[in-house]
Amino acid sequence: MAKAQAKPALGREFRWLWAAYTVSILGTWLAFDAFALIAVLALDTGPAGVSALAAIGPAVAAVVAVPLGPWMEFRYKRPVMIGMDVVRCVALLTIPLAYALDVLSFAQLLVVSVVVGAADIAFTAASGATLKALVPSDQLLAANGRFESTMWTATLVGPPLGGAAVGMFGPVLTVAANAVSFLLSALGIRAIGGSEAAPARKQDHPPARLGDGFRFLLGHRELRPLFLNTVLVNALIMTSAPLLAVLMLGPLGFAPWQYGLAFAVPCLGGLLGSRLARRLVPRYGEQRVLLVAGVLRVCWPVGLAFVHSGTSGLVLVMVVEFGLITCAAVYSPVLATRRLAALPTDHVSRVLAAWSVASKGTTAVLTAAWGLLAAVIGPREALGVSGVLLLATPLLLGWGRLRRAFSSAPPLPETGGSAPGPPASELRSDLLKRRRG
Repeated sequence: MAKAQAKPALGREFRWLWAAYTVSILGTWLAFDAFALIAVLALDTGPAGVSALAAIGPAVAAVVAVPLGPWMEFRYKRPVMIGMDVVRCVALLTIPLAYALDVLSFAQLLVVSVVVGAADIAFTAASGATLKALVPSDQLLAANGRFESTMWTATLVGPPLGGAAVGMFGPVLTVAANAVSFLLSALGIRAIGGSEAAPARKQDHPPARLGDGFRFLLGHRELRPLFLNTVLVNALIMTSAPLLAVLMLGPLGFAPWQYGLAFAVPCLGGLLGSRLARRLVPRYGEQRVLLVAGVLRVCWPVGLAFVHSGTSGLVLVMVVEFGLITCAAVYSPVLATRRLAALPTDHVSRVLAAWSVASKGTTAVLTAAWGLLAAVIGPREALGVSGVLLLATPLLLGWGRLRRAFSSAPPLPETGGSAPGPPASELRSDLLKRRRG
C-alpha cells in the first residue's frame, strides 16, 4: 500500500524537460498581452488594429503550420523542439531591436506573431511525441500532471509580475525576457542527453501528405467525437473573451485590476481540477470522467450573459470562470492522455499538429464572427448566444459511439502517488488566452 502511494520516479530526462517547460511558460506569462500593449503604447494602434493582431496572427500561423506535422513525423523530435525555441527567441528579439532603432512597425508585430504562433504549434506537436517516448505509460498521468500544475502556477504569478515589469520597464523588455526564456528552454531540452529513439523512416510508410493528421482524426472512431467536440467548445468559449472585456471595462465600469482579478482567482480551479482528474480516473474510469466533465464544463459560460456592475457582478464572473476552469481541468488532462495513448508512434506529431491547427483556426474564425454578431445584437446578447450553443456541444461527443470505442480501447494505466493531475490539452491553452481578445 505504501508503495502504491509513493511518488513515481520520472527520471532525470523528464526533469530536464519539465524544467524547460517551466522556464518557457513563465516567460510567456511574464509577457502576457505584451504585443497588444506595444501596439497601443508604442505604435498608437486603435482597437481595430489590436483586435486584428489578436485574430489574424493565430489564424495565419495555423495555416502556416499545416505542413509542419507531416514534416516532423520522420525527424528526431528534440532537435525540432530546440529549433522551434531558437526560432521563437530570434523572432521575439527583433522587436526590442527594432524598437531601439526606432523602426518598429505594426507589420513587424504581425509577422512575429505568425512566426511565433506557427513555432508554438510545431513545438507542441514534437513535445507530445517526446513525452510519450521519455515517460513509461504507467507514469504518463503523473508526468503530465506536473506540467499542468506548473502551468496554472505560472498563470497565477506570471501576469502580476509581468504587469509590474511593464510598469517599471515597459512592454518591450518583457518581450525580451520571453525570448530569453525560450533560449533557456532550448538549453534544457539539449541537457536531456541520451539517445533519442529513431523516428519512423519515410521509406517504410506511404508518402506523408498535408492532410494526414486530419484524415487520421476524422477516421478514428474514438478520437473523432473528442476532436470535433473539443475544437468547437474551445472556439465558442474564446468568443466570450473580447465581448466580456468590452462589457466589464466599458458600460459596467470595472477597473482593469478588477478585470484581471476576475480571471486570476479562478485559476485556482485549474490546480483543483488537475488534482481531481488523477483521482477520479482510477475510481470511475476515463470514459465516465470524459463524458461527465465534458458536459459540466459547458454549463458555466451562459452565466456570463448576466454579468452586471458592482461587487456581485465581479463575484458572478469569478464563480463562472472558476467552475469552467475546474471542469475543464478535469476533462482536458484525461483527454490529452487518452489521445496520446490512442496515437500510433508514427502519427503523433502530424495528428497533434492537425489538432492544434484546427483548434486555433476555428477559434480565430468564430472570434471574428462573434465580433460582428456583437456589433449587430450587442455584446451581452452575443455572450448569451455562445453560451446556449455551448450547451448543445455534448451531442458531438457521440455518447454511444464513444462508449463502444472506449470498450475496445486499452484503459489508461492506474498510477499511485499524490502528484497533481494529468496533462492539459488545447482547451487549456485557449482558456489561458481568454484575455488576448
